[in-house]
Parts: sequence; structure tokens; C-alpha cells
Amino acid sequence: MAGLIAYGAYVPYHRLARTDVAAVLGTKAGKGTRAVAGYDEDTTSMAVEAARGALALDGLRPRIGQLFFATAAPAYLDKTNATAVHAALGLDEHVLAADMAGSVRSGLGALVTAARSPVPTLAVLSDLRTGLPGSADEAAGGDGAAAFAFGGHRNGAPVIAELLAHDTVSDEILERWRLPGSPTSRVWEERFAEEIYVTLAGKALGAALDQAGLDIGAIDHFVVSGLHARACATVRRTSGVRPEAVTSDLTGAIGNAGTAQPGLLLADVLDRARPGETIALVVLGDGAGVLLLRTTEALTTHRGTRPVGAQIAAGSAPVPYATYLSWRGLLDREPPRRPDPEPPYAPPAHRRGGWKYGFVASRCEKCGTRHLPPDRVCVSCRSVDAMTDEPMEHVRGTVATFTVDRLAHTPSPPMLVVVVDYDGGGRFRCQLTDATEADAVIGARVEMTFRRTVTASGVHNYFWKARPVRTGDTDQTEETHG
Repeated sequence: MAGLIAYGAYVPYHRLARTDVAAVLGTKAGKGTRAVAGYDEDTTSMAVEAARGALALDGLRPRIGQLFFATAAPAYLDKTNATAVHAALGLDEHVLAADMAGSVRSGLGALVTAARSPVPTLAVLSDLRTGLPGSADEAAGGDGAAAFAFGGHRNGAPVIAELLAHDTVSDEILERWRLPGSPTSRVWEERFAEEIYVTLAGKALGAALDQAGLDIGAIDHFVVSGLHARACATVRRTSGVRPEAVTSDLTGAIGNAGTAQPGLLLADVLDRARPGETIALVVLGDGAGVLLLRTTEALTTHRGTRPVGAQIAAGSAPVPYATYLSWRGLLDREPPRRPDPEPPYAPPAHRRGGWKYGFVASRCEKCGTRHLPPDRVCVSCRSVDAMTDEPMEHVRGTVATFTVDRLAHTPSPPMLVVVVDYDGGGRFRCQLTDATEADAVIGARVEMTFRRTVTASGVHNYFWKARPVRTGDTDQTEETHG
């Protein structure tokens, strides 16, 4: 039986209140909040966080044979973004890592391709939605990522949701578009595409139900995703699905994450679904697509490590609107009066890829001393080349000391720097993110997260930062992750 074997989701910590936007611009106040990627996050870093959640248990990483990364906001063009995700996850070098980038529909493409692949495949969906200040896209958008691993029992992993059927309908619709280099989208009058999308969704849903031999009344969870809000609402209302089966679109809490939205909604349903329930995922955009899944008994013991609902509840107090605009590059603020940062250089970054992207330390085989960064010579017993690799991404630590640097070059001053003593040994100095000055205290517990430290000369520098461990976070030790 082939189907879904693991999933993970990532909702950024920061929030933007729609009422704050209205207060600044004098526009009509919207309700709720939207999720906002931090100044040091992009679609690649969020993809890594979601994928870490999907591959957290059962030693799945060595089994993955392909990785497809879907986004409408790639950090790079020409260069493959999926390879950075591949490197951060420490996947085998023979694993195909490829982008499906440029359109919101690429998320559906990655899911369907992964579900139909003969080898265990990871589909990662990530997006960062931006609109002009005061626009509907700015208020309705959201940021986030989700990851799904598809495979089967023959690959040594239990199926948590069987793929019953899928169908796609494609249509060329000039409804939403963005020219290369433009930061924001343009949209046609929304009444134009509403009826088209409703018709296409009916065709795809009907075909998928026929393939599976199911009646529409058999659907227990009906998930509809797309950037055309009116069409999505109409599909939910007119599809014939039982009203109690229609799921929330989460836009009031985190906004619409575009490419990643179907993944976030599906992950939220999987967090709550019971075994034996049927899930219909409908995705609208340049056509329509439907995936029908039926949950299994394995779901109860293989759910995502960080439920979507818990991440929504753990969000920050709303960030100031000016801060959001600054993070998005829509408000230029004076940079620190310091020399511009240097970009990372390709040769050393490639030589030290295991450390830079995978946060892999070394431990001396003779005396057991852990080294961050990894070294050939043990600082304790002076043994040479007697080291074993030790992944550190899931190891938590305690803040030994900290600095609040108000002069350092950072898009979001001040820079918080901590020295971390890791569980099991080893000490390292790094930045603290998703935090305020009140979080930088001696004795605070932290975990590691993959971030973009700086962009200089057109080059993104990715590395790992610490973030506070907050109440309710699952304690994930290195022994739990294969």
C-alpha cells in the first residue's frame, strides 16, 4: 500500500495584526493576524524547518530517494534552492533534489509527483507572501511551510494515510500573475475566475471520487485551498460535502500561505483526524487538483511532532507594522554605521558543508569530548583524526552567557548573541532569534533552527541559530531522530 508516511509543518513565530495595518494607513480594519517570517527567514529556511518535522522520527532520512521543493518565492533563480534543504537535512548525495518554483500551483505539482513516485519522496511546500502596503494581498497573505513524505510498507515505514485517488484539471486563466523581478502580484477582477474555478473543482473532485469508488458523503474532512478566496468559499459551500466535514482555512489566524497553504491545512487535519477517515484536499490555481486520502491506525502514533494548532497558539505578540515593512524591504531604514558584511565564499562553504548546513559536530573517540565546530585534533587529549561525526540540530542547550549588541550589522537590531552549553557536552557562540532582550538570560533553554544570517553581494549565508524553548514544545533529543 502506497501513501503518506510522514508530515511536518512550520508556522513562523511572528504575527502581524491587521488592525495595526489599518491604524497606520487609515484603511478599513481587518480581523485577526497573519503569520510573518522573521527578518532571517526565507522560503528555504522555512522549508528546512518543515522538513525537519516530517523526518523527525523513525529514521526516515536514509530512506528518502527524492526531494521536491515547491515555492512561488525562491531565494535564488538559476541556482537550485532544494540543494540547500538537502544539505541541511544531511540527505544522501544520490538523492535527487529539484525545485518546482515560480507558481503557487507548484505545491500541488510537488505533492502529486511525490505521491506517484516509486521511491520514498519528500515534497516540501514553502511560501512568503507579500503585497503592497494596504493591499488585500498584504492583509490576507501569510508565510509558512509544510513537508510530506510519501512511500509504502516495502520501504520500511508505516503508511499513515493511504492515497485513494487523485485528479488534476489544468486551464490557462489570467487571474493572478507576477512578472519576474516584481515583488508583488497583480490580480484580475475576482468575479471573472470564480465560476471557472468552481466548475474545475467539481470536475476534479468528481473524477477522483469515481476513481476511488466513493460517494461525496464519504468525505470526513474537506480541505479547500487557493488564493482566490471567493472561489474557495463557493466550493466549500456548493460541493455537496456534509457541512461538518468542511475544515477551517486558518486565514483568520495565520493568513493564506499560497504555495504552502494546502500543506498547512492538510497537516492541521492530520493532527486531528482519526484512523479510517477520508480526507479530500482540493487545490485551486490555474486549474484544480484533488487528492483523496484515508487515514490508517498508524496515524495515531506517527503524527507531526509540532501540531499546527500548537504553533498558531504559540505565536508572538504582533510585531509593529513598521518592523514588518522593514523586514520585507518595503521600508528602508538606516543601516548600522559599520562596514558592510562580507558574503560567504564558495570554496570554504563547500568544504565545510556538513557543519555549515547540517550543523554536524565531532566527538573524540578516545576521551568523548564534543567539538563545535568539528576539528581533527581533540582539545582535551590531543588525539589526531580520532573523531566521529555527531549531528547537533536536535540537541538542546542552556545559555551560559549572552550579549545584547546594538552596533552589529543586523536588519532587526539589537543582535542577541548567546554562548550555549549543549546537553551532552560542547559549547558554541551563536545568534539568538525569535526572541526579545527579555529572552536572553543565563540559564534559558534553547534549541537550534536553520536561518539566513545575512545576504551580501547577492549571496545568502545560511547557518544555524538558537531560539528559546517555549512552554509546550516537545523535547526532541538527538537519540529520537534517526
